[in-house]
Parts: sequence; structure tokens; C-alpha cells
Amino acid sequence: MKTTKRFGTQQSVNQAIKNICDVMRRSKCAGAMQYVPELTWMLFLRILDEQETEEAEQAKAVKQDYVPSLESPYRWSDWADPNGAVRQKLQNGHLGDLFAFLSQQLFPYLKGLKDIPNATPRQKVIAQIMDGIQQTRIDTEHNFLDVIDRVHEISAASIDTTHVFPLSQVYEGLLLKMGEKGNDGGQFFTPREVIRAMVQTVQPRMGEVVYDPCCGTGGFLAQAYEYMHDRAPRATPERIDFLKQQSFFGREKEDMIFPIALANLILHGIDQPNLWHGNSLTGNATYDELWQGAPPLFDVILTNPPFGGKENKDAQTNFAYRTSATQVLFLQHIIHNLKPGGRCGMVVDEGIMFRTKEQAFVQTKRSLLDDCDLWCVVSLPAGAFVAAGAGVKTNLLFFTKGKPTEKTWYYDLSGVKVGKKSPLTLASFEEYLRLLPDRADSDHSWTVTRAEIEAKGYDIKAVNPHAKVDVDTRTPAELLDLIEQKGKEVDEAIKQLRQSLSQ
Repeated sequence: MKTTKRFGTQQSVNQAIKNICDVMRRSKCAGAMQYVPELTWMLFLRILDEQETEEAEQAKAVKQDYVPSLESPYRWSDWADPNGAVRQKLQNGHLGDLFAFLSQQLFPYLKGLKDIPNATPRQKVIAQIMDGIQQTRIDTEHNFLDVIDRVHEISAASIDTTHVFPLSQVYEGLLLKMGEKGNDGGQFFTPREVIRAMVQTVQPRMGEVVYDPCCGTGGFLAQAYEYMHDRAPRATPERIDFLKQQSFFGREKEDMIFPIALANLILHGIDQPNLWHGNSLTGNATYDELWQGAPPLFDVILTNPPFGGKENKDAQTNFAYRTSATQVLFLQHIIHNLKPGGRCGMVVDEGIMFRTKEQAFVQTKRSLLDDCDLWCVVSLPAGAFVAAGAGVKTNLLFFTKGKPTEKTWYYDLSGVKVGKKSPLTLASFEEYLRLLPDRADSDHSWTVTRAEIEAKGYDIKAVNPHAKVDVDTRTPAELLDLIEQKGKEVDEAIKQLRQSLSQ
């Protein structure tokens, strides 16, 4: 399929995406929480069409049959491509024909793919991405055609990845817009630099199965895939198939976010995202067809449970240590779902670390130390999540199931100054990643024994013993002299002001 543009710089791609979003904003998609879901299904169908066209050509070259996921006239190349036969008919027909085709034919067809006999995993994914869409959010057919023409120009083939981020990272930039303060999407978005540091710490390997019980937009699974794929350049076709189809499992509760996660993972190259739609803590599923074949336990868990979430008693009954605190319940869920020898990296808010009065908090942390080796804790800066609309102080926990904790290595990043214009970058983790293999001591790192943790009532908060504390050594008399001097300076300033007013 030919495209009319070639994007050679990152700026040109970003500008193209911005132009699409501008059209959507003037078309009653006011904020990112409205235009990102709309753009998601369009980009997905665009890339799906490109991918299946390429697959069909490859099959033809080796004289194999190929059955596309979508039939005509429901392929992007039929109804959205400016040169498509259906597109030409619709735009040259009567006003309303295009929107009628979308709402009465295209969307019902795509959503119904999961119900056809012997539906493929890809068809089930397509159906779930489209499941909540009844009609386009865009207000006029003119604006809709403007949008799909611009989307048509942005494809994997049109982006020069030598100098430009691949489309997956372009899409991540859109998801970040959802997570910005005021868009109410921060709970679904973990800063990508934090994810990359966590993945590098846990080091998932080809052949292992990765799980995120509250996957949001799929950032942890996508980054784990990239890490594993990049480190297996000579993997056999069978191992690549396993990586793309049977290695990544996740759960997500929110109706709007679930299809976005599916699209994000496919854009990253995961052919079969095994995502379960429902509440992980209650076990109540909205849709579980993509979860078929999930293992009972997982090799790696990477996750960021929602901050400050509260669960009702229905969820609490599934756990040994009952509490309404969502992150505490997720910590229990994670310990239960790890294989012996399985590794976890998770984000927690600092409240879990130091709270020693609530029984469920203490019991859960004791279980963590009894059943797992909590080998690393990283204290993040207070502003690490500020770009995602959350200012809560957070920590990273890393542990391996199967043997009890004897000692824990801590690293303190809390002194790094972070804000919206100065986000946390991977460079901030450079010393941490360098010291991690040997668990070496430094001005920012130290080791705590299990006995020390128990003596503090299972308070596992990071308190840097090497932190330099500024102590005011001035005597009371010196402070009084300073106050007196400053008072004289204020009096003199007031005197000069009065003189200038009287002149």
C-alpha cells in the first residue's frame, strides 16, 4: 500500500499527530480522554490493514493461502483509503451515508468478529478494541474524512525509523496526554522511564511469561516485550512465536482503557495480547476469551497498582489479610500468582512502607518477607508521577518468591528534583543500575537486615543513613541578634518609603 507522505524527522511525526488531535478537538473531542480513544481504533485499523496486506504478499510469495481477519468492504483499504472503492462511493453519495455505514455496518461487523465460528485470536482482539464504540465522536463527516486522511498518511511504512521513533512510541506520547493532570487518566499511566528502569532491574528473559494484574494502557507489558525481543536476535521462529503470542498476560478493569491496552500492545509488536477484562481482586470477568491458555502462575510480574484505591468487602473476602487498601490486596495477589523463583517489580505508595498500626498492612509485609526475598527497594522522588497527575511519594519493590528475606538493599533517589518540565529520566537511575549487581553501599545506597525490619514493626520505608542533614549551629543569642538586625533593616526600609510618599 502506498502512502503520500514520508516522515523523516520526529518533529514531522509529532506535528502530524498534533494536527489530527487539533481536528478532533474542534470536532467536539475536547480533551485527550475523548480524542485518544477515538484515534486509537483508527490507528489500529490502519496498521492492521497495512500488516495484513504485507502478510498476504508474503504468503503469496511462498504460494500459501492467506485469510485476512476482515472481509471487504470492512478493511481500511476499502472504506478509509482515499482511493478505496467504498470510500469513493460514500463520500460522493448523500450526506449521512458515511456515518450510517460506520454505525450500521462497520462497527457492528467489527464487534461481532468474536462471535463468528472459529474466530482467530486477532479477530477477538479486533472485536474487543471496537466493543464500546457505537458511533464516532467526531461531529461532521467533513471533519471525519479530514481525520482519516491524516491517519492514513501515518503508517509503519511511512516512518523512517532510522531517525524517528517507531509508531508505538508515537502512540505512547498520545497516552501520556491522557495521563496529564486534569485529564483524569494518570491512574492508567506509569512514566515510561520508571518502567524501563524496572524492566532492566527484573530482566525478563525469552521463554518466561510476564503478567500485569492492573495493566492500564499496557506499558509494562510493552516495555518487557521490547526488552526481551531486543536481547534475542538469534531466537528460533518457534521462540519468537511464543514471545509474540504466549508471553504476555494482563488484567484491566476499566472499560475505556481495556481496548487502548490491546491496541498499544499490538502496535508494539505483540501479536496476541492475552488480556482479561474485569476486576482482578474480585475475579469477576467482563470478558475473558483472550485469557484462554493462561498459566496458573507467572515467571515475572511487573505492575503499578492504583494509588489510594479502596475495595469493598466482595474483593476482600478473597484474601487472607483483609483491608480496603487496593495496593495491599494487590501485593497479596502478586505473591500468590508468582511461580517459585518468579520475580516481581512493583510500584507502591510510601504509605504501605511505613504503616505499622493496621493489622492487614503488617501481616502482608510479614508474608512478603516470609515467602519472598525482598532484595531491593528504590525510593523515588516525590515528583516522579507529577506528569501523570499524581504527586504521591512512591517506592519500587523488587522481590523473588521462594525463600525468605534475609537482607534488603535500598537505593535513595528522593533527592532528585523532578517536575513537569524536568521529568525523571533513565539517567537518574544510572548509578542505581551500576551498583545493583553487587548491592554496593554509596551515599545513596545501604543494606538493612531482616532483624532491623522486624524491630521496627515491619516498617520498610527507605531512610537513608548517609543523608546529610543541615544543622543550624547558631546559639539562641546569635539568633536574637539576627532578628534584631533584620528588624532594624525593616524599620529603615519603612522610613525611606514614608519619606518618598511625602515628597
